[in-house]
Amino acid sequence: MIQKSIKLNNQNIDYILKVNKRSRNIRLAIHPGAKVTVTTPRFVSQFIIDKFLSDQSVWLLERMEYFSKLLPIKNKKEKREEYLKYKEDALILVKERLEHFNEYYNLKWNNITVRNQKTRWGSCSRKGNLNFNYKIVFLSEEQSDYIIVHELCHLKELNHSKDFWNLVGLCIPTYKAVRNSLVKSSLKLN
Repeated sequence: MIQKSIKLNNQNIDYILKVNKRSRNIRLAIHPGAKVTVTTPRFVSQFIIDKFLSDQSVWLLERMEYFSKLLPIKNKKEKREEYLKYKEDALILVKERLEHFNEYYNLKWNNITVRNQKTRWGSCSRKGNLNFNYKIVFLSEEQSDYIIVHELCHLKELNHSKDFWNLVGLCIPTYKAVRNSLVKSSLKLN
């Protein structure tokens, strides 16, 4: 980990650079307290990293402002408190958007739960139970809608086949771009 800095829109932005030999793309993460982390594959030049940050500058500065209001999470107790604080908001968001999109899909589910998952934004069980990560409330509307539609479509296609993606594309035609935005710049799940 290397401490770095870059000037974007006349603001100095400090960030931590992590080089990960398993990474295939440059990833940008912002954490509570507006801490920025950039993870890159090996052998990516500083020029490419600076260009990536410059291209993401509008989004980065907006999210930093938002996250500067959230306190950094330090331990399990604080993580649990954050989860409990936002769980109900996440459940309301998910239920409202599921109802909205289900007017088109007309699918049936059993239970909806909001969890503090470390590796997933959402999941769908064979029994028709839909699970969502509480951090969905911190995403853009476009990103949260994508996750909700993704899991809703698994009720009909419990796989990632061409039929599944065609189903997702009916309500989220830009799903590929949205999925990439989640990979490149999403919140850290754990």
